[in-house]
Amino acid sequence: MKVVKISSAKTEEPIGNLFKGEVRLQRIVDEKMAKDLRVTAVTFSPGARNVLHTHTYEQVLYVIDGFGIVATKSEQYVVTSGTVIFIPPGEPHLHGATPDAPFSHISVTMGDGQTVALNDMSASVV
Repeated sequence: MKVVKISSAKTEEPIGNLFKGEVRLQRIVDEKMAKDLRVTAVTFSPGARNVLHTHTYEQVLYVIDGFGIVATKSEQYVVTSGTVIFIPPGEPHLHGATPDAPFSHISVTMGDGQTVALNDMSASVV
């Protein structure tokens, strides 16, 4: 067994072109601890978000703080602490903070796969 507090998990800057604005990642469970499970705390400053993207794997987001937006090309939801979002493989989506509040969620994924940033930014986001 391994017990990890989010507050003591190492903070990483995101790399690549997936995020816009100030975002902090904290790997809670990674490939060093579990063969297929990935658990990451993600904190977005007000207005920060990721771009429209897809994954080749399922993703579950559990909102732990603040006010966030999760959106597809046709739907948008404002989410708060305690909300769980399931995103199936291949679904174009984005998530991030509302313009006036920070936002944090835990991302849970299984196995290795790919995340692909999409050039089409047509999801309706406030």
